[in-house]
Amino acid sequence: MNAINEYLGVNREVLALAIARMADAVGNSFLIVVLPLYIASGTIEGGAGGLGVSLLTGLILSAFGFFNSALQPFAGRLSDRLGKRKVFVLGGLALLAVANFTYSLASSYWMLLAIRAAQGIGASLTIVATIALVNELADDSSRGGNMGTFNTFRLLGFGTGPIVAGSVVGGGPYSLFGLSITGFEAAFYIATVSAIVSIVLVTLLVHDPDIERSPDDEDTSIAVLDHDSDGLLDPVFTLGVASLFMAIGIALLSAIEPQVNARLGQGAQLFGIEFSAFILMQVLLQAPIGRASDKYGRKPFILVGLVLLVPATLVQGLVVAPWQMILARSAQGVAGALVFAPALALAGDLASRGASGTQLSVLTMSFGLGTAIGPLASGFLVRFGYVTPFAFGAALAALGFVLVYTQVHETVAVDAESPAASAPTPQD
Repeated sequence: MNAINEYLGVNREVLALAIARMADAVGNSFLIVVLPLYIASGTIEGGAGGLGVSLLTGLILSAFGFFNSALQPFAGRLSDRLGKRKVFVLGGLALLAVANFTYSLASSYWMLLAIRAAQGIGASLTIVATIALVNELADDSSRGGNMGTFNTFRLLGFGTGPIVAGSVVGGGPYSLFGLSITGFEAAFYIATVSAIVSIVLVTLLVHDPDIERSPDDEDTSIAVLDHDSDGLLDPVFTLGVASLFMAIGIALLSAIEPQVNARLGQGAQLFGIEFSAFILMQVLLQAPIGRASDKYGRKPFILVGLVLLVPATLVQGLVVAPWQMILARSAQGVAGALVFAPALALAGDLASRGASGTQLSVLTMSFGLGTAIGPLASGFLVRFGYVTPFAFGAALAALGFVLVYTQVHETVAVDAESPAASAPTPQD
């Protein structure tokens, strides 16, 4: 662990959190593939309350994102008020473990919906507290690198899960301790074990940092308007809006797979490669870009990423061959890597002492909402022409650039002698 830590240049406990998040992400991403297949398999019996199975499937799948995003600000604020992070991480992981196992016992659509909602609640507790821990365990000169490394491991888990899930489901039934289990049950058990592994890692290797809060730091509310400088919008809120716009553009592709495949003359395998190209670039670039933002500043990387996001999103509506779409998605992945870790680090720089949970939840909530809004937007806009959803995403990226350029200030002071020094934050 120490050798890996020295190579990556990150805090040991941040590395432990990253590995724990990777294990948990493997299990959660399993369910992205497994749940639609499970619902369509006919295993679940009982009425759908007058709703079509397709509609109910959509509700079940979206319940996670809704509860996760909606509750993150509340979880972050409560974590700040109590001055505790680890208990929220462990509580969320425990809820995820129970929910993952309970899928194997579900007997109705409504049970699946309740379990999916519980998963979202567990994720909201875990995500905000984990990001706050990463922020507080890092220092001003290494925050970007720590954020980048953490996201790299998370994305590795998220990208690996769906690849393995299909094989696990298709390879069933299995024999476990003399009992026969289906491929679906095996997938649910793997997701459960992944959450338990994360619990063990966090319990043994992570502790709550000591955070001294001054009387001026008692306000943990989310600001919309900027009250500390000449800007109109609060910089953290602005970064959240930019993250929302970025996530919408990234998620446009998923809901219009049939139209994409028809236009490019391809099948599901090539679409999967195109979709994964974004994640691959994120995995490769998050950590080095995060470290570079510690040295050269946060804002330049965010602005360059948003500028690149405009053509990278628009061109997806213009390409006519699979290899062109792969290049476009790769470029979009580069843009996302340029924005995500530096934006989290910048928000962490600006967060008041003991208020990391609330402040950083703005970005994590915004990104989650964007991934939910993106498919809905493309599914609606594609009726106006194939290029329309992508033009919409490109316009949002351009607007995000304008907002960040005008409303967000740099937090890293760069000079010839010091690689990075954090600028004074408003509360200082």
